[in-house]
Amino acid sequence: MTKHITNSEKETRALAADLAKALRPGDVVAFRGGLGVGKTAFVRGLAEGLGIADNVSSPTFALVHEYRSKTAVLCHFDMYRAFDSESLHAAGFFDYLDSGAFLAVEWSENIARYLPENTIIVSMEHGGGDIRVITIEKGGAP
Repeated sequence: MTKHITNSEKETRALAADLAKALRPGDVVAFRGGLGVGKTAFVRGLAEGLGIADNVSSPTFALVHEYRSKTAVLCHFDMYRAFDSESLHAAGFFDYLDSGAFLAVEWSENIARYLPENTIIVSMEHGGGDIRVITIEKGGAP
């Protein structure tokens, strides 16, 4: 487990881009943290680190957005309204798990029991102003 302090969205994205370089296809990055802590900004950094140039936005109403580069697929989920396997099946979550894509899951605490054992947990908190306290637990249990 590593703890990081970032002082801006730019630093948060840079931290995420560094993490992306260590990911393997099929890895799941699950986010914990309240509204406005920077989860989507972190996913933007993951996309940048994976060579994806698309404009990353929150999938709040779509449940999932898929982004592609020549070498990677990133599936960005918002599980704010998902609590059971039926809603996960409807979003295609289980299919994506088996696809080899990189998965970024916001509001992962709502579906913790469905996440793989080797899920990377990213916990985010406000530290005041633009400061974020980010804890990364690589391969931690959900």
